Amino acid sequence: MSLHYVALGDSTTVGVGDPLNGSTTDLSGAGARPGEGWRGWASLLADSLGSSHRVTFSNLATSGATAPVVAADQLPATGAGPIDLASLIVGVNDTMRSSFDAAQIRDCLWYCAEQLTGRGALLLTVRFHDHGQVFGLPSWLRLPLWQRIERVNAAYDELHARFGGIRIDMADYPEVYRREFWSIDRLHPAERGHRHLARAFADELQRQGLHIAVPPALDCAGQPPTKWADAAWMLREGVPWLTRRAHDLTPWATRLALTHLRPGLLSTARSPVDAEVQRLRA
Repeated sequence: MSLHYVALGDSTTVGVGDPLNGSTTDLSGAGARPGEGWRGWASLLADSLGSSHRVTFSNLATSGATAPVVAADQLPATGAGPIDLASLIVGVNDTMRSSFDAAQIRDCLWYCAEQLTGRGALLLTVRFHDHGQVFGLPSWLRLPLWQRIERVNAAYDELHARFGGIRIDMADYPEVYRREFWSIDRLHPAERGHRHLARAFADELQRQGLHIAVPPALDCAGQPPTKWADAAWMLREGVPWLTRRAHDLTPWATRLALTHLRPGLLSTARSPVDAEVQRLRA
């Protein structure tokens, strides 16, 4: 039996955090394409599927991708022929930008799902966990980030209800909140995290009747970062990264916090931030 599997998404689907050879603390992924130094869950799943089937695998994910990028750039690159499996996992990058637009994300995801399933694809998606808990963000920044993630999750709920397929709820897996699941940046899965995600999808595919002779292995060659490596990375890379993200999130998060504390304080404002606050409170 032959299978055509296409993977769409961002740096997690590229495989960032799961190096092909050795270990690395450079997780920028700038300009990275699948196969350039990273393996990742999608490749692990494709290899496992290859134990029982003739697999054609196209990983079209790109680091830094947002939902509009997937719809505009990655989806057309899938061609026009039949597809058996299609993974569509994107949205976290969208939540960390001042241009966050939940309706646009939903429309892009819906369009991709409609096109992919229309060509016969079984859709593979996720429900995201609380990234702020993994990052260790302060509560005033963690709450608005989680509210944005939940709005992305709501879009995936709609997709799953309409198009079916397999959906992995990351919050259902206790290991998601363990340090060893994550690479040194706590944003991308480490080798262990990628292996667990690949295995979760493989297990669900088998429950739906797709035979997989050799499921993705859970044993890892790499080791979790040491406390010293964690600290060194945080000073060199983590603080600048958080500063860049805070530039997008802080004004909106602060205004949201004030609105919750003093509902009438900003009642006459008419900025895009106020519109976002009203949508979240609705």
